[in-house]
Parts: sequence; C-alpha cells; structure tokens
Amino acid sequence: MSSNFHFPGEVNADRKERPPNYPGGSSGNRATIDENYIPYSNVPMGVSRYKNKLFVTLPRRRPGIPSTLNYINLMKLGNDINPKFIPYPNYDFNKLNSTLIPDSNRIISVYRTRPDYKCGRLWFIDTGVLEYPDNIQQIQQPSIWILDLENGGKPLRRFEIPANIVTTGRGLASITVDVDVNCDDAFAYIPDLQTYHLYVYSYRMNSIWSFSHNYLSFDPIAGDLDIGGVQFQWSDGIFSLTLGNKMSNGFRNAYFHPMASHSEFVVSTKVLQNQTNADRSWHGNDFMFLGIRGINKQSTMHDFHTKSGTIFYAEIQNNGIGCWNTNKKFCSCNHEIIHSDVDKMIYPSDLTIDDEDNIWVMSNTMPRYIYSRLDPNEYNFRIWTTTVKKAVQGTLCE
Repeated sequence: MSSNFHFPGEVNADRKERPPNYPGGSSGNRATIDENYIPYSNVPMGVSRYKNKLFVTLPRRRPGIPSTLNYINLMKLGNDINPKFIPYPNYDFNKLNSTLIPDSNRIISVYRTRPDYKCGRLWFIDTGVLEYPDNIQQIQQPSIWILDLENGGKPLRRFEIPANIVTTGRGLASITVDVDVNCDDAFAYIPDLQTYHLYVYSYRMNSIWSFSHNYLSFDPIAGDLDIGGVQFQWSDGIFSLTLGNKMSNGFRNAYFHPMASHSEFVVSTKVLQNQTNADRSWHGNDFMFLGIRGINKQSTMHDFHTKSGTIFYAEIQNNGIGCWNTNKKFCSCNHEIIHSDVDKMIYPSDLTIDDEDNIWVMSNTMPRYIYSRLDPNEYNFRIWTTTVKKAVQGTLCE
C-alpha cells in the first residue's frame, strides 16, 4: 500500500468558524428556518480544485449549515490544518431564505462540484432539498448551475430540471462534465442514485433527457456494508460516472457504477448524447457490463486520468483508494488498492483529479454520522492529496 497521500488540511467538527453577520432563527418548520450555526451538522462531502481554490461542499442534511458551497484559499493555507471555509461565490448565494420560499437566485444543497478546466466554469447540482431527519423538504426544483470561475463565480446559467424528469433531488449527488472543442458543445451527465436513472443535459440545446436501464440499479448482494465499525444496508444505484479519452469516432466511453455494487459498466457518449435513444425501451448492447472489481470493493466516486488512462476509485469498505489502468483487461487481477487507512480514511466520499494531475479525496466518516455519533474531539473529516505519478508508483496501474 502506498503512503503517498498526505493531508493539506483537516477539518474538525468543532473547529469551523461562524461566518460574520449570520442571522439567527427560531424554528425549523416549513414557515421559518433555524439558521443558527450548529458545528456538528457541518459534514463536508465533496472536494475539487480549480487553481488556488479548493471547493468543499456541505449538503444540508441537518439544520445549522450556513453555506453549502464553499472554498479554501490554497494561497493562504500555509500550515493551517483547520482552514476556514469561504462561501462561494458569496454568502448571500448560499443563505437560506428564512421563509423557505423558492428563490432562483439562491442554492439549497450541493453534494459535489466539477470544474470545467477548458472553459473556466464550475458545474454542480442544487438538489433543492433540506434533508433534515423526519422533516425532508423539497424547497425548490433541482437545478443545474454553471458559474464563471474566471469572473468571481458569476452565474452563467441556471437550468431548472423539469418535474416530469425529476420529482425529488435527493438522488442527485454528482455531475460529470463533457466538453468538446467548443465550450457551447458541452454535455453533463447526472446520475440519480435513488430512482436509478441517468440524465443527460445539453448546454447548447439547454435541454435534458433521461435514460433508464437495469445496470443503473443496485446489486442486492452488495448492499450490506461495514464501515467505521458500523453495519448497515444501502440500496444506492448509479453513483458516479467518469469519461475516458476521446476515441476515433469523436466520442468517449462513459464508465459508471452503482454504489451498492462491485461491478463497473460502460456506455458510449454517442449513445447518451442522442436524445432519441433515451426513449427506447430496449438498448441492445449500448450499455455493457465490464466486470467485477472484487469483493468488498463498493465505490462512491471515481475519476479518469487522461494521460495515463487510469481510473481511481474511492472504495468505502476498504477505507481507501483503488485503481485500474484502462489499457489493461478489466478484471479483479488488474485492480489494486493503492492507499488505505482504516482509522483516518473512513468513507472516502469524493475523488477528483485536477488539471495538474493531482488526486483529491474527501473522507468524512459519514456512516458514524448517520447511524452512530461522531466524536467532536477527534478529526472526523480529512482532505487528502497526492500526484497521480506518486499514487501509481510500484502498482499494477503504473
């Protein structure tokens, strides 16, 4: 196992600072919302880097989260292992309306972000949901947001997903961006882990369509999990999609997997980008089964490194990171755990690769947060990073 991953920063549940001028409230029902900052509620989920900004998301799964989309200023990080989160692009954009009236100028809850390095844009899904225990509320319709990273996070577009496509945003935990030569010829692929659908959004057409297939569902044999000393059962379907290099036909392989699964699947973006294909009840061999990664190799997020052709997996039962070089046959014999830490990398919730070949991983001890309790005197959340070159050195993926 590799020890090339290290901490650029660690966030403790009791050590985030309350943002300035943060308003208070008095209740948590549909009419008003309690906006008092509650440190324990703030569990980071996603991580991605663009230049000097390291974006960190905190989906609103409990009351007391002042800002769902944030960043860490890497230029000012220094030796600080408890970096301050800065709302992006500002606090008002993240602030909940005290009456919970839908507001197209604000976001409710974000799980993960993906920078579009070619065009300097940040893409994410606002689920529109407050996932408070015993009080789940769909405040506004889920929407796709695209922000201008070169212009202070200025919103370039908000696309509200029609209700006939999505009725709840609870399963919209990730987004994958596909950009060709022209920035207007962009597509986004959005897995729905709850309804087992895959949505495709065309930037040029400003339109969205939905695919349904059995491979998007969970594997009942892989739903029993034991993570961080907590045993539970999940049925999360398609969770992550990552894109391979462009092929001779101008399209890419889209590799995807359900979270409650040991398997990996693939479909061509040529299939996904043709809206008429979404209306078919039979897809023939368009969606293909690649194989099984191995036992206890359920994965949340994965990402493709274009230069080496290697896919890196965030493996939740192994408390670590696995890899597969796509130039080799897909089989368990060609998959390897390149880093694992049963104490510190509990539940790697996100994994991204930036445009400088750095891997970024968030681990957040989520199962303990949901089913048990976090110890606020310990570091429960960590951001890990290393280079691709160091990560694969001496492994099957080199």
